[in-house]
Amino acid sequence: MIKRVLFLLSIMSVSSTIACGQMHQQNEQWLTNFKVIEKSCVVLNNESGLLPVTALEQKKIASIDLGFIHQITFDSIANKYTNVTHFNANIYAANKQLNVLVDDLKFYNTIILCLSDASVFNPEVLKFIKLMEDKKQVIVTLFGDGRSLSQLDMLKSPVIWCPQHSNDAANFAAQLIFGGVDASATLPKTYSEKYQKGMGFAYRNIRFKFTIPEDVGINSDAFKAIDDIAAEAIKEKAAPGMVVFVAKDGKVIFNKAYGSHTYDQKTPERVDDIFDLASVTKTSATTLEVMRLYEKGLLNLDTAISTYIFNTTNTDKQNIKVKEVMLHQAGFVPFIPFYNTLKSTDFSRDSTEDFNVKVADNFYMKKEYYKDVMWSQMLNSPVKTEGKYVYSDLSMYFMKEIVETITQQPLESYVRQNFYEPLGLQTTGYNPRYKFLKSRIVPTEDDLTFRKTLLVGYVHDQGAAMVGGVAGHAGLFSDATDLGALYQMLLNKGTYGGKRFFKASTVELFTAQQSNLSRRGLGFDRWDPDATKKYPSELASPQTFGHTGYTGTCVWVDPKENLVYILLSNRVNPQVSNKLSELNIRPRIQDVIYRAIEKVK
Repeated sequence: MIKRVLFLLSIMSVSSTIACGQMHQQNEQWLTNFKVIEKSCVVLNNESGLLPVTALEQKKIASIDLGFIHQITFDSIANKYTNVTHFNANIYAANKQLNVLVDDLKFYNTIILCLSDASVFNPEVLKFIKLMEDKKQVIVTLFGDGRSLSQLDMLKSPVIWCPQHSNDAANFAAQLIFGGVDASATLPKTYSEKYQKGMGFAYRNIRFKFTIPEDVGINSDAFKAIDDIAAEAIKEKAAPGMVVFVAKDGKVIFNKAYGSHTYDQKTPERVDDIFDLASVTKTSATTLEVMRLYEKGLLNLDTAISTYIFNTTNTDKQNIKVKEVMLHQAGFVPFIPFYNTLKSTDFSRDSTEDFNVKVADNFYMKKEYYKDVMWSQMLNSPVKTEGKYVYSDLSMYFMKEIVETITQQPLESYVRQNFYEPLGLQTTGYNPRYKFLKSRIVPTEDDLTFRKTLLVGYVHDQGAAMVGGVAGHAGLFSDATDLGALYQMLLNKGTYGGKRFFKASTVELFTAQQSNLSRRGLGFDRWDPDATKKYPSELASPQTFGHTGYTGTCVWVDPKENLVYILLSNRVNPQVSNKLSELNIRPRIQDVIYRAIEKVK
């Protein structure tokens, strides 16, 4: 809960226009001051190259408050990049227990120390800093008078010095640590024998910068139309709430929540709320693994699926190529309503050894049900439209089986280890009820027929639910910021946070149109050349790729405009509604963004 409050406070301090309705002029003033800070915050002692912080999957990071009054802002920004745990050293010091703090930090390997220029003259503080440096990777942030730098002459660890003692400086320093902004400033004069005039390390940003529309030349007033469209959607009951996220040129310029979790308005929507992504799972999990295995030469797109799934041998599916499955041209039926054939003996309201696949609260499937029944139904389903484009959820059931056969590892753990953790994603994953407070997860349908409960943190898709929430076509949950970083990596043609996840050629292959029968890429949906469809929006460029989700989600990447657009909603609450599509909410908001960009040109 503390982290959530910090995050929301950061939104207010960083992007006052977006969160609080400030005027364009005030945004310009904020940006001017932020640029002053950018030219004055200096990175020192970075010979080891610890900054900007990379390899987040290897880091356990703690942020220690040593007398910095803007710590809340600092921590909230840092937590946008990865999980950073806050410790208030002042409480330990007041009780003369700094040694206890040392023990409490035993599970952390990277320590960020936030200091004011007053606190560095405290001998106990300096002793603690030195002790930390002897035990851990340490990053020191110092705010205030440069003369205080002389107190840190003994340090070898990186030091970030910011002359301003403010929320904006705290914001900038946190982004500087994680490579959200460039490091370029040098010391304006000599402060000690160690810290001489002209010193300072430079590096380029490697992750999102969290900023305001004016930072890319857009007048924030142009985004007021997004507020109006969102209000219309909620009023017309297209969805009780939504989050809209926009990143341009690697900068997050809009991230705003609207409405509530449900129509009773008891829980206001938050920008860090976690949504059921539905079919956005296809490109945010399964397709990523396919791309990786293809790139490593472990998966051949032109090979028959029977090479990887033995049970398809001597069936009508044995000669279907992997590429045809990824393009929805394999001839699979669109979906199978698995829950319609469920018998009372197939599930239990209590968990037992035989019923251990959790589908929802007080609902457990027989542990072998997927293998014995669902997978058998898919294997025996007819192939009717091979060589034609028919969108089918079965495609990613089959791809999940293929990639797990190759890796000998569950899809869930593979994508977490190889993508989500290295990217610093905190909310993206399956089965969020095991990791997050229920109050942070946006409810989907009040399921009156199958599970007979309001679904909160359990996947909406029935088939995915029946296999325990982890499927190739659905089951993934995320907040907008995490999802944005994942697709910024694809926009960057495979790189993010100082790490290369894919070759550029792999991203280009999978996201380009690969079919003569449809607009599809390999796994990815794309811009439709039929102008009458205006898909995904009227103004999207032909380079645009992404996906939509049944629950009311979408993510679209437009390389032409260097743009990532995300809308997360729960249009299926309390029951499924088509109003979101009928009112064209997702494409209309997308076009507002394009019109705002066009005004800059």
